[in-house]
Amino acid sequence: MEEKKSRKKKILIIVLSILGVFILGGGAFAYSVYHNINQTAKKIHQPVVKREQPVKREKEVTLKERDPFSVLLLGVDKRKNDKGRSDTIIVLTVNPNKKSVEMLSIPRDTRTEIVGKGTIDKINHAYAFGDVEMSMDTVEKFLGIPIDYYVMVNMQGFKDVVNAVGGVDVKNDLEFTAGKETFAVGNLHLNGSQALKYSRMRHDDPRGDFGRQMRQRQIIDSILEKGASISSLWTYDDILDAVSKNLKTNLTLDDMVDIQSKYKDLRHNIKQFQINGDGKMIDGVWYYLVPEEERQAVSNRLKEHLELPATTESVKTETPQ
Repeated sequence: MEEKKSRKKKILIIVLSILGVFILGGGAFAYSVYHNINQTAKKIHQPVVKREQPVKREKEVTLKERDPFSVLLLGVDKRKNDKGRSDTIIVLTVNPNKKSVEMLSIPRDTRTEIVGKGTIDKINHAYAFGDVEMSMDTVEKFLGIPIDYYVMVNMQGFKDVVNAVGGVDVKNDLEFTAGKETFAVGNLHLNGSQALKYSRMRHDDPRGDFGRQMRQRQIIDSILEKGASISSLWTYDDILDAVSKNLKTNLTLDDMVDIQSKYKDLRHNIKQFQINGDGKMIDGVWYYLVPEEERQAVSNRLKEHLELPATTESVKTETPQ
């Protein structure tokens, strides 16, 4: 009898010891993840400075209180000895009360006032002229809404992020060839190099820039989905390394934690839309012209989503004579 009790006691001690190792190991793993995330957050954090802020808020956004907020997503194609231009311009408005995210793509050739430069030009030139700050100010003025945060992605390193999450899944609706790679119609799994080619093609798409924007949104959605999955924990080192090298934002780690904890379910309800206009040559340069009524309609839609009052202020699209 005593021998049986002793054996059971030994088994219990062994089981508890094994559990202890797993618990301690899990704690060390959790600490390692947190430490590395914290270090990455510091590397990618780049506050905005010297902003004109054409559209100011009456009170500062507080993520802890689940306030609606906006984010400017810039995909910058950097080249050697060239800062590059923001060829991808996407504005997200996030509203936890409406349980939704509005996702607007702005064509890079959109003709508008470049705030801080005093000229009328393509909206994507704002980044080349004045970095993130001028891009935020210009988009803010164009849409008539405050831009609270930005996320800038280096498109050359974009493929590293895709590879780090194990590739992306997209549903292609147009067969085309780009960079010697053929993309068939249907569900596709793409690696980083393929995703970059897939997201850049526009000349062979009858929808032009809008077709390209749609493919970019697909990839962003897939990255978010993959990054949020539990399987990404096993490759978190690769993900953080790719992020630290290719991304900048004015969001702090505390901001990111608040968004993850208080807004996380909203990513399943993203409403994508576009701003309509027409292409036109002006002085030998191709521009995308957005009618004022369309710009106002889009502006008011975003304001409503941010729970801000509608306005009727116009935006300059022609250089004063």
